[in-house]
Amino acid sequence: MTSQAAEEAEGPETAAASRRSKITPEREREFFDAVLEQIRECGYDSLSMEGVATSTRCSKSTLYRQWRTKPQFVAAALRANRRVRFIGIDTGSLAEDLRAAARAAGAWSTNDTKLVQALGHAVTQDQELAQALREALVEPEIVALGEILRRGVERGEVAGDHPALEYVPAQMFGVLRARPVLEGKYADPDYLVRFVDAAVLPALGLTGGSGCSAATSTEQPTSSGA
Repeated sequence: MTSQAAEEAEGPETAAASRRSKITPEREREFFDAVLEQIRECGYDSLSMEGVATSTRCSKSTLYRQWRTKPQFVAAALRANRRVRFIGIDTGSLAEDLRAAARAAGAWSTNDTKLVQALGHAVTQDQELAQALREALVEPEIVALGEILRRGVERGEVAGDHPALEYVPAQMFGVLRARPVLEGKYADPDYLVRFVDAAVLPALGLTGGSGCSAATSTEQPTSSGA
């Protein structure tokens, strides 16, 4: 029996205690991509270490050496997938920043919404998995969205104590999750921009493409002769 076959025969607990194999970052990325794609397509409960091993052409003992359990494996994949899609958005206008954020969210909503839906029950049962999901897909975007709103306040486009500011993240993330349930469609960029124009900007007192507040836009222009 080869050493690899012996490790597989020993089972996951013994294999995990063995010398951890050295894998390249590229190979690790392949494992993580396979995990997340299988979750999206088949659901968390159907995911197995054996299935990932088969799809990536490795031994399951290799996976068990790196990650002892399925929740640990998935949590690692989520953390490795951490990306901030809203970073770098700064058009100089709060309204345009929120539209840009909507377009960015729409570009990745299908993949991420599928993933969140597939993990729905599992994250309520495993604290590490729930925290990894927040760290990967939620917290970075909330921080970046908060920066967009903060700049809008600093520019005087919306009052710092405006009650709607607190709920903008819930609006943006809520519609991503709700549309598949309500309409059977994912929230694409066009839909999300229309949502921002119809719901988010009015809640903040913003109108049109200029980013000016509704109150400011109704002021009468001063006469040039004054």
